Amino acid sequence: MAKVGRPRHGSMQFWPRKRAAKETPKLRSFPKVDSALPVGLAGYKVGMTHLTFTDNRKNSKTKGDLVTWPVTIVEVPNLKVIGARFYKNHYGGMQPLTDVRADKLDKTFERKLTAPKKVNNKYPDSFDEARVLLGTQPSLTGFGKKRPEVFEMAIGGSNEEKIAYIKENLGKDLSPSDILKEGELLDSHSVTKGKGYQGPVKRFGIGLKASKSEKGRRRPGSLGGWKGHAHFMYRNPNAGKMGYHLRTEYNKLLLKIGDNPEEINAKGGFIRYGLVKNNYLLIKGSLGGPHKRLVILNKAIRPNKKLAIGEVPSIEHVSTSSKQGR
Repeated sequence: MAKVGRPRHGSMQFWPRKRAAKETPKLRSFPKVDSALPVGLAGYKVGMTHLTFTDNRKNSKTKGDLVTWPVTIVEVPNLKVIGARFYKNHYGGMQPLTDVRADKLDKTFERKLTAPKKVNNKYPDSFDEARVLLGTQPSLTGFGKKRPEVFEMAIGGSNEEKIAYIKENLGKDLSPSDILKEGELLDSHSVTKGKGYQGPVKRFGIGLKASKSEKGRRRPGSLGGWKGHAHFMYRNPNAGKMGYHLRTEYNKLLLKIGDNPEEINAKGGFIRYGLVKNNYLLIKGSLGGPHKRLVILNKAIRPNKKLAIGEVPSIEHVSTSSKQGR
């Protein structure tokens, strides 16, 4: 007789498998950099295409050949520096010390923030960490979103350099080329596509039971020793909500920072997105989340030297063929 029970399936690294609190990703740690610049930015996922280039990497097996890579397009309208927040290390954790806000902001940010009646821009004498408050401008895109997202991003450099950078850029726009460079490795933070309530076969990848099994084939063989107490162990691969998870992908290669959308716009527009109208990034491979969702990209917190390519390849062609399936 076949064994009914089987080992637990599914990675425990991503436990608990619960949905994200909100659509804007939450960052808990930032890389350390020397320059007084924000360590990352945010953009909207457009879709995927492919590009070709002549491989000039030193130790590549395809050196000198024409190589094709899949890339994800991220539209990055200029970010607005809304303000800054200073932190003090208190009993092993960072506690907010004081905030600084720009004197005037666009009316679109009233959809997200309540403007203070009186702006008191007093910079602290001593602090342990400073982060800029950045706001997106989705009204500049073509997919109809108006409500901006607001998020914090750490700054590099010394404390004096951080304060000087904040004073210089408060209330101004930042473009992607002001923060990132082509050829860098980035970490991607996004909320994945929601898939609703799914069974254990799709959710955890367990196999089907025997064809003559009673009470269903797409079920786990054993529910554990506590099933009689109306208690199910969290380790058992049961049905539940799937997707809409906060996920981080490390060491994504930034191939290009572009300012001419006509170079990459697909014929007929991108599916469920439309046309790109602002600065954009080309990132090797795929990114989490559906079209139009916000993706936060910051400099790699643990860069993999094997993935770094050094000299940026000279892109010869970016596919602009229709993505409509015609």
